[in-house]
Amino acid sequence: MIHPKTELKFISNEIGYGVVATEFIPAGTITWALDDLDREFTPAKLKKMNPLYQNILETYCYRNKKGNFVLCWDYGRYVNHSFKSNCISTAYDFEIAIRDIQPGEELTDDYGYLNVSEPFTGIDEGTRRKTVYPDDLLTQHESWDKKLIKNFPNIIKLEQPLKSLITPKLWNEITAIGEGKKEMKSIKENYFPG
Repeated sequence: MIHPKTELKFISNEIGYGVVATEFIPAGTITWALDDLDREFTPAKLKKMNPLYQNILETYCYRNKKGNFVLCWDYGRYVNHSFKSNCISTAYDFEIAIRDIQPGEELTDDYGYLNVSEPFTGIDEGTRRKTVYPDDLLTQHESWDKKLIKNFPNIIKLEQPLKSLITPKLWNEITAIGEGKKEMKSIKENYFPG
């Protein structure tokens, strides 16, 4: 489920639609969490589907560490790629803002941590990386982990509208990580070698 203080908005002809903050979202806020309405498709099930559905799922899904395709039921599926993303996925089935997100600003992910099936060249943002590769989790995880570790303590300090989607056991783990009592799992754990 995407953060409730967002909306779907047309960004540009080149990008299409995206998810935009309707209010200030501080760094450390959970911006998306896997929930019971999200659908998961195995590669075998995907192959048996009509090609029309296959194309839709390839466009709007991410692949989890099991290699399954996950389709967000809400407009979380419209979060666009950026090499300068303001949100990052964790090894805990949720994403956080890694910097403050202003009202009207688009929420973005680096698709490199979403186990893309094929490489693609992103919009030039003046970054060193120009292409997203299926194995980016293996080569970029240290950089993403640093950003996550920096912001993890904020998770337990902020109001979290999506907290009800986090189990009490996981929240205890998040608290221990945020307080420096437990090591954070690396985003690299999300890697699927497919």
